[in-house]
Amino acid sequence: MRILLVEDNLDLGDAVESKLRSAGHSVQWVRDGVAALRWGLDETWDALVLDINLPGKDGFTVIRELRAAGLEAPVLVMTARAEIEDKIDMLDLGADDYLVKPFDLRELEARLRALMRRPAGQTSSVTAYGNLSLDLANRHVSLAGVPLELGRREFRLLEILVGRLGQTVAKERLMNQLFDLDDGSLNALELLISRLRKKLAGASVDIVTVRGVGYQARNHEHS
Repeated sequence: MRILLVEDNLDLGDAVESKLRSAGHSVQWVRDGVAALRWGLDETWDALVLDINLPGKDGFTVIRELRAAGLEAPVLVMTARAEIEDKIDMLDLGADDYLVKPFDLRELEARLRALMRRPAGQTSSVTAYGNLSLDLANRHVSLAGVPLELGRREFRLLEILVGRLGQTVAKERLMNQLFDLDDGSLNALELLISRLRKKLAGASVDIVTVRGVGYQARNHEHS
């Protein structure tokens, strides 16, 4: 896979570049928004890994201009905790996923693999879990062929849980990935889980509470 890495922090950029290269990817690392635009438009990429706070042009501008120029490759944004309130803007501008710093490099690689799983030229990456279908690229869910109306956080919660199907995800981890620094509480998470469970009634995927730890998505077949 050919990956364009845009990160001005030398330590983080070096760590990400080394991790991606060791996983067998071809990486071009640039350190500012102007270079990101030039490289992004001049070459063909399988994915972009992009910091938001960049010299020259910020990450928002880079995403917007590359998408306007016809870039179709998935974009994974790396963002500082202080910038997380902008995540809705990122997704609306054309980012496909985001990671909050500091993050585990293994998770970065796993997210990239998920983004790049869709075949070239296809705008959907549909994964079926029994009668539940998730289209990560288009943020679309259907249950037994019927579209399911999910809010952005509900979709993200479902995406995280089914991405680790059969594994327990800690409440703290879910709160870090779903909420801003100030608006997340255990009550808010439990409310979100409850809403999602109601919408998944009849689905082949159940969300199970693991007491004192977190939540787990489990696959089962309805008769």
